[in-house]
Amino acid sequence: QVQLVESGGGLVQPGGSLRLSCAASGITFSLYAMSWYRQAPGKQRELVARLIGSRSTNYSDSVKGRFTISRDNAKSTVYLQMDSLKPEDTAVYFCNAFSLSGPAHYWGQGTQVTVSS
Repeated sequence: QVQLVESGGGLVQPGGSLRLSCAASGITFSLYAMSWYRQAPGKQRELVARLIGSRSTNYSDSVKGRFTISRDNAKSTVYLQMDSLKPEDTAVYFCNAFSLSGPAHYWGQGTQVTVSS
């Protein structure tokens, strides 16, 4: 059974930082590209950051320079370091894994991030 479990969300003031974690089980983690998406109330889910392998990254323009995605294959965990947070970063953040060798992809349950003073 595949599970992606996010953690690390919470309430933070503007300008603050949070680090999200997503622990995967039931997959060969190193064979999956890992991504973070987010969905704000009333908006579509959007890609925040993607990591293919250990070095190939993509970021949305809205977070470039503020967020950093990384992974630890030994722990089957992907991280999202979020710095200089803004109120518009408020959303539920979802972890996504998709196979580099087939159509399989999986979602976590999401973790709430609220940026507010």
